[in-house]
Amino acid sequence: MNMKIKRITAAPFLGTITIGTQLGYTDKSISENEIIKFVQEYQDQLIQAKNVYLSVCLSECKVILSGQIEPHFQLDFINYPKFPLNRAVLKIEIEEFSKALMIKFMQNRIVVEFLEETVMFEQSDLIDPRIKLK
Repeated sequence: MNMKIKRITAAPFLGTITIGTQLGYTDKSISENEIIKFVQEYQDQLIQAKNVYLSVCLSECKVILSGQIEPHFQLDFINYPKFPLNRAVLKIEIEEFSKALMIKFMQNRIVVEFLEETVMFEQSDLIDPRIKLK
């Protein structure tokens, strides 16, 4: 069996959005299925409007800060070689996506990590009441 396998590359890129699983500062949880549904709807709109394909890897994690131990989702993005994008375009689209996540799931702040910078979007100075402040 002699298959011809193509090797396709893209410039390295990594972006990660971290979003809490709680709706705002309530005890109401956001389900993985709700996140997936939102991601797929957003992807479909982005493909239709701009022909931009954002491939997302979704995983669960916990953010621990002082008295807060909060379940979160991480959404990881790469420059997918099948649909490569310019770095600047990719960053802009990921940042816009993170703002849409914030609004949909009532997040006061959301963090986006890139290799060269960490960006936080914030709607107000409110802090989760479980975090112990001095």
